[in-house]
Amino acid sequence: MKFIRLQKTALLIADACLIIISFTLALLLKYDARFESMPFEIPRRGALILAAMILIKLSLFYLLRHYDSILRFAGMHEMIVIITSAFISNAAIFGAFKILGAGIPESVFVITFLTDVFLIGGSRFAYRGIRRIKNKYLYDKEGAKRILIIGNGETGAVLVKEFKENPKMKCVPVAIVDDDKTKAGKEINGVPIAGQIQDIKSIIREKRIDEVIIALTSFTRKTIENINDTCSELNCEIKIVPSFMQLLDRPFAFPEIRSVNLEDLLGREPIDLNDCDISDCLKDKVVLVTGGGGSIGSELSRQIILYKPKLLVLLDNYENNVFEVENDLNALRGESAVVVVIANIREKQRLENVFERYRPEIVFHAAAHKHVGLMETNPGEAIKNNVFGTLNLANCSEKFGVKKFVLISTDKAVKPTSVMGATKRVAEMIIQSLNARSNTEFSSVRFGNVLGSSGSVIPIFRKQIERGGPVTVTDRNATRYFMTIPEAAHLVIHAAAIAKGGEVFVLDMGEPINILGLAKKYIKLCGYEPDADIMIKFTGLRPAENLHEELLLPEEDVESTKNNKIFVTRPVFADYDMLLKKIENITVVDALDRNKTMDYLTDIISMQRQGK
Repeated sequence: MKFIRLQKTALLIADACLIIISFTLALLLKYDARFESMPFEIPRRGALILAAMILIKLSLFYLLRHYDSILRFAGMHEMIVIITSAFISNAAIFGAFKILGAGIPESVFVITFLTDVFLIGGSRFAYRGIRRIKNKYLYDKEGAKRILIIGNGETGAVLVKEFKENPKMKCVPVAIVDDDKTKAGKEINGVPIAGQIQDIKSIIREKRIDEVIIALTSFTRKTIENINDTCSELNCEIKIVPSFMQLLDRPFAFPEIRSVNLEDLLGREPIDLNDCDISDCLKDKVVLVTGGGGSIGSELSRQIILYKPKLLVLLDNYENNVFEVENDLNALRGESAVVVVIANIREKQRLENVFERYRPEIVFHAAAHKHVGLMETNPGEAIKNNVFGTLNLANCSEKFGVKKFVLISTDKAVKPTSVMGATKRVAEMIIQSLNARSNTEFSSVRFGNVLGSSGSVIPIFRKQIERGGPVTVTDRNATRYFMTIPEAAHLVIHAAAIAKGGEVFVLDMGEPINILGLAKKYIKLCGYEPDADIMIKFTGLRPAENLHEELLLPEEDVESTKNNKIFVTRPVFADYDMLLKKIENITVVDALDRNKTMDYLTDIISMQRQGK
């Protein structure tokens, strides 16, 4: 703070000197350096005029917070402040002396205004110029990284400016590429636009690029994948700036630059959601999210809070994760209230107490046992959580007048071969059958594997690579559908907004991805060569695991929604009383016997195909 005060004081003194020089220069220009030609009033009142100018101009600079600006970022804003202050102060002093009848020509003040702008504004840009020359010298001396920036938008311009003005980053922007042909050959802040994205291989070689930074405002998976492959081939580092949005409220903040991750390579074009629908659904409502500390539940909560619900209730039976989520939400919540409830969805009385106290209007049910392998050896736990837990929540929602209830389901519920998938299909049947007799709008959202979630393939690959391998793949032909956690949360929220009751919403997830190819891509992304640095080992399909997965049942008819990437299927089962009898009889099945449990779950699921 002391150093900042010294800087401001030094700048005030410098500006005072420049104001004196400016007025003197204006007089010399007006009277051709012949002081004897000046009116008698000027030398007689010179000290008063200078004092007035210094006082008024410096006061205006201070009031307009000119001295709070950082000199090395001085730009158009600072120049506007200088022009405004110079104009107002010179006009005010001219008017005052005109009233006093001092007889000083108005042209003196016009020239003073121009010299003020030239000297004071010029001093700011001179500082930037000197700093840039100094930094260029440092680049040459210290062997900074040679950077190629892809994208010439706002983010790219900020990167160029910061790299050129901050030698501590030890990065020098050498070239920019962009697919806009009209900009070829032009420059941004002295850095040439050297070509298009298709030219990056030759540009990297020609300009000896050390690192490529992707600063595109929008990009496709294919674009990122092609750039990544080129950089990998040429042994060039690659980084990415996710979005320029992070700079909106931080004008001097430097964009986050991170390594390209697998989500960038697998991600699809953003889903276009109708924010009006979502806002109408969530704003000023009481929203309950079960599994609020999990991967999906926590991301759901972070997105829901942005739509300003009246109250967001996070329900989870594991306090550590949900505690971290609560801390994140407190920084985002604005006027919305956030409450954490530690409870188990298996305990119906506890749930009724929660519903009675908070009276949720919308419920997102993300709590579940989802690990296929673990549920094969613990089938009773899968039933307690995924079947009876869902039944408890659904009954409470109906009893306490919840408006909308959205179940998070999975593609493993389609033609299930695992206990986990079968329990999630039964959960879907509970939701569909209850919707047929309830005022609550029950719906489900079904999607594939979620990248980066707890227990998903990417964290497993990462740990295996950190240990030096091998990376394990079940089968060279195995495929899976993938989506990112934010995509999954978006779909769930959108389902709640457009649901009318009974639907199963399905995302157009593109083509299924080969797991072997995914493993090779991730190994390369980590800087290794598959089957050379890191070996790949085939383990064979686990019990109840499919080679490929599906998103729809044969009997389900698909309809489009107003979003072309989201589809909906209509109810295929509606006999709640029959289903409830079957579910209640699960308690007589040996919960430790996987095969008996699976047979009984399969029998329940077959009810929909038999039309019962």
